[in-house]
Amino acid sequence: MNYALIGCGRISTNHITAAKKNHLTITAVCDVKEDHMERLLEKHGLQDDATIKRYTDYKKMIEENEIELISIATESGLHAEIALYCIEHGIHVIIEKPMAMSMADANAIIQKAEEKKVKVSACHQNRFNIAVQEMRKALEAGRFGKLSHGSIHVRWNRTEGYYKQASWRGTWTQDGGALMNQCIHGIDLLRWMLGDEVEEVYGQTRQQFHPYLETEDIGMAVVKFKNGAIATIEGTTNVYPKNLEETLYLFGEKGTVKLGGTSANNIDVWVFAEETDADKRKKGLEEATSNVYGNGHTSLFADVIDAIRNDRPPYVDAIAGRNALELVLAIYKSQKNGMPVQLPLDDFSSTDMKGVL
Repeated sequence: MNYALIGCGRISTNHITAAKKNHLTITAVCDVKEDHMERLLEKHGLQDDATIKRYTDYKKMIEENEIELISIATESGLHAEIALYCIEHGIHVIIEKPMAMSMADANAIIQKAEEKKVKVSACHQNRFNIAVQEMRKALEAGRFGKLSHGSIHVRWNRTEGYYKQASWRGTWTQDGGALMNQCIHGIDLLRWMLGDEVEEVYGQTRQQFHPYLETEDIGMAVVKFKNGAIATIEGTTNVYPKNLEETLYLFGEKGTVKLGGTSANNIDVWVFAEETDADKRKKGLEEATSNVYGNGHTSLFADVIDAIRNDRPPYVDAIAGRNALELVLAIYKSQKNGMPVQLPLDDFSSTDMKGVL
């Protein structure tokens, strides 16, 4: 399957690794900065591969090559524009989070993909973490019983040096703040585990330690789900002196699970009313990862490839991407208006937050 990558920045190495492990034919890479492409290819021992074409214009790349699957790893503000162009040309797409920066763009991607019969996957790769999959299996088996509540805590650190890597970071137009960039993976997991259907959100955001940004570095919210469960969200880049944890809690009448580690990749607590031998093996499970992005990109790519070949929806589809985005934008809107926000969310964009913080 012919594959191309648009955007060769910080996260792109996970995409190339996933492409290689899934035996995709890397046809082309694209970035507005040529040195980014060369650095990425060199890192993966591909710098001398003459079959991999380099482009600074993604439209020209698509025009000149037969590509079946493209992943988009540019600055967030360009995700929707590029995705819509790829879909219009019949190309299947993996979109890094967030899928878009507005509800209008997210809905447009879903609609266009249905029209063109193209597969779109939002790159929420942590759904493939071993620990997350075990929690999901227990949930689907009904082992928690009635759900009481849940919470996600993304307690990370980002310094000024991180934000100076690229001028688009921490802007409302191209990035969003800690909730949109760093915490959206955890927010996706929380919403997915608690039934997806959100009734109301109340949020507060602040900028405490990064005055050179437009956006928040700490956000908290209370979420009410239609099934009666409630949840809390804490997302920040203010933890001193380095990343601390990403923890996901789920509390039910017959079970309690806490996932921990830097990216919800460990099982810290695993307790159910009816314990099995398999449960004993799950306690203390740790999935080794080389970075906070975890190992899920390879599994997500494998799933998308299978979805294309067997004409089925991807495990993490565009609707999942829209749902995670919707919850982040609802928190932003709540901060802007000082009131709880009802879902589903009418059109709202990260750029509606300009001047709020």
